[in-house]
Amino acid sequence: MRRSASIVSLGVSLLAVFAVISGGCRARDTAVEQGLRDQILHRGFSPDIADLDPHVAMMVSDYGVISAFFEGLVAEDPRDLHPVPGVAERWTVSADATAYTFHLRADARWSNGDPVTAADFLASWRRALTPSFGCENAALLYVVRGAADFHQGRTTRFADVGFAAPDARTVVITLDRPTPYFLSLLQHWVWWPVHLPTLEKAGNPYARGTRWTRPETFVGNGPFRLKEWTIGQRIVGVKSDTYWDAATVRLRELRLYPMEDINAEERAFRGGQLHVTEAVPAAKIDAYRAAATGELRMDPALGTYFYRLNVKHPFLEKREVRQALALAVDREAIVTRILRGTQVASAAFTPSGVAGYEPPQGLEYNPDAARARLAAAGYPGGQGAPTFELLFNTSENHRAIAEALQEMWRRELGLSVRLVSMEGRTVLDARRTRQFQLLRSSWVGDYADPMTFLAVWRAASGNNYTGWQSPAYEALLDRAEDTRLPEERCRLLREAEGMLLQDAPLIPLYRYTHVYLLHPGVRGWHSNPMGRHPYKRVWLEPTR
Repeated sequence: MRRSASIVSLGVSLLAVFAVISGGCRARDTAVEQGLRDQILHRGFSPDIADLDPHVAMMVSDYGVISAFFEGLVAEDPRDLHPVPGVAERWTVSADATAYTFHLRADARWSNGDPVTAADFLASWRRALTPSFGCENAALLYVVRGAADFHQGRTTRFADVGFAAPDARTVVITLDRPTPYFLSLLQHWVWWPVHLPTLEKAGNPYARGTRWTRPETFVGNGPFRLKEWTIGQRIVGVKSDTYWDAATVRLRELRLYPMEDINAEERAFRGGQLHVTEAVPAAKIDAYRAAATGELRMDPALGTYFYRLNVKHPFLEKREVRQALALAVDREAIVTRILRGTQVASAAFTPSGVAGYEPPQGLEYNPDAARARLAAAGYPGGQGAPTFELLFNTSENHRAIAEALQEMWRRELGLSVRLVSMEGRTVLDARRTRQFQLLRSSWVGDYADPMTFLAVWRAASGNNYTGWQSPAYEALLDRAEDTRLPEERCRLLREAEGMLLQDAPLIPLYRYTHVYLLHPGVRGWHSNPMGRHPYKRVWLEPTR
């Protein structure tokens, strides 16, 4: 499918928005230059966010939007993202490392002036864990005692879950077992609170689709409050005067633009309309390298670019077929020829070096083995194999990679692949309902531990989507969770990932490096492996 007309019109509408912004500036002044003077950050992101609700938001890029409007118990240091006090001014940990007591700030406020209380957190976590709500990230709360049982309907008593609020300013969380990465896990948006009275005014707080996140009704507790949300055009946040640490916030305003057409995004940056982009067209990378202006950024990222396979599809349910597809992928060619050497080819799902973990080798490029696996599945030379679909969200880079895979599978295996391109929201719907055969995907770690990658493939995970499940795989993860010995834990996780890669419900392509454009006037924007940049620590300075 070609790029849809709606994407083309989106690019036109965004250019119109930029024209209006620039029109208010003096002659030869761009939105970027005016922003540098007035502390207004213009940032592109992709794909468009589906919802500002932290219990509904799913995409990696969603963090760059909703983090402006919400804050959890802990926040992040802008340099290395280690946990720092957020709504909780301090915390203590029990001797057995299973109980955390958080003490909330007396001056923590919602944007409507209400105090942020312990009851707000408990009510929010109950919402995320309520089975009928369908929070895809609910499994990130499973480290808490009884959370999995409540979410999976084995108990209906929320009082049995390890959350307690002894008073309005104290939250106690009791875990199933010691979890070394727990404080980092709390930085994920599914742990952030929502203002239940606001949700109740908009409808059922346990139902999706209520309009509480519209600017006229929105209430958050982050450093910015929502001023405008024009779907498909821009989201505007202004500095919140109720935020407990407002004195630290130097930006006066955020203007965030959804741009799925990265060529249009690059033109907007070059035209002085954006301070930061989400990506760079692969074809432009060499030019920016040669220009050596310092605008091209290539930050290491804790993430993997891969394809999900629907193992319930009649063709893809055969393990040998999935293995053949994985073995026929020349990842080095994709990284070198299409991505201009900006990423790291990998046949593993988990990046290396995370908490001392090194992943197994995976199904690396081997055309002869690929053809043998396909023949064993009953399709020698591709004979009798059906045409299958490869779905990706609209992007020039994604299309180029999809076309490369299409040609590799045709050349090496004799298979016919149809490429299907859709807008981001439509892809999310297809992913959630498993209406796909192969689906372009990415995963960026929620915390710095290999479990943030491997737990994705549990049967109960809200992020699996493939239909694949393995009790043996999950038993290995459980054993790894129970051990206190780091080397034994890594060994068990490596064995589990090896099993996953051999079953091939996914095809990893490369480890991420975040390649984007950053104006030199943006300060406090530090390279880190999760690509998170707390806006309260970002500011702008004129460069001339």
